[in-house]
Amino acid sequence: MIQSMTGYGKAEYTFADHKTIVEIRSLNSKQLDLNLKLASFFRDKEADIRALLNAPLERGKVDVTVYTQPLDGSAAANDVTPINEELFTYYYQQIMQLQSQLGMPANQDYVGAVLRLPGVVAQSNAVATIEDEEWKMLEGALKEALEAFRAFRVQEGAALEKMFQEKLDGILALLAQVEPLEKGRIDKIKERLMDNLSKLTDGSSADKKVAVAYDKSRLEAELIYYLEKLDITEEKVRLRNHIKYFRETMAQEGAGVGKKLGFIAQEMGREINTLGSKSNESQMQILDVQMKDILEQIKEQVLNVL
Repeated sequence: MIQSMTGYGKAEYTFADHKTIVEIRSLNSKQLDLNLKLASFFRDKEADIRALLNAPLERGKVDVTVYTQPLDGSAAANDVTPINEELFTYYYQQIMQLQSQLGMPANQDYVGAVLRLPGVVAQSNAVATIEDEEWKMLEGALKEALEAFRAFRVQEGAALEKMFQEKLDGILALLAQVEPLEKGRIDKIKERLMDNLSKLTDGSSADKKVAVAYDKSRLEAELIYYLEKLDITEEKVRLRNHIKYFRETMAQEGAGVGKKLGFIAQEMGREINTLGSKSNESQMQILDVQMKDILEQIKEQVLNVL
């Protein structure tokens, strides 16, 4: 069964004084484009998280968010940047004195200016780490979110497969309407050619005053060749085979199915285009345009298949 590249999965756990939420979202993409948004507390585990996610995600533009919420409603301790209160007070008092002495505007954002001064906001090169126990819980949450994410992809894939089956049935139904027109079309073309030929040979044509002799055997050979060029039997057979192969491919598992379906849809398009160029009959051309319209809808949705 095919899977959609669109997906969503969520999981969470509680550890110590905070709750951690994991969310996975994805849209279609030609390859895996993984974007991690991690709370600072988990950044030292980014490589491990990528290694855990890469293979199961397979393909798509994927956003993975891992964030925390404190259980007591206060700011999350792992995301707080400490302020040096003593240094802040010293700088602020100095600025206020200068403001009074120099007559500087009183409505300026001096607090923001103080916060940008060196040493006021603590800068640490140390990387926050999490305990082994919490890392195991985070691994479990990531796997749980992946399972929910995959289930969502399968569900969306089932909807896509149903749509594809209906569209393929629609193309086959239009192809069936072409067949009765095909035989009558050949007869009409042959009749028109013979009628024009008779006018030419007996001199009754408006632009011919004398009869024209011709090699009957050569004419028959050329006529057969011309009518064979208009025959669409091979195109119909190949189009039906492509549709059959499209359905067989939808039953396959794993990544890469979407790309293969895209290639098959291209081959279907070639047969439909050739069928239209050979039709030489207005009603058949209308049916051909309708088949092209359905195929374009298929191609558009194939881009969402994993």
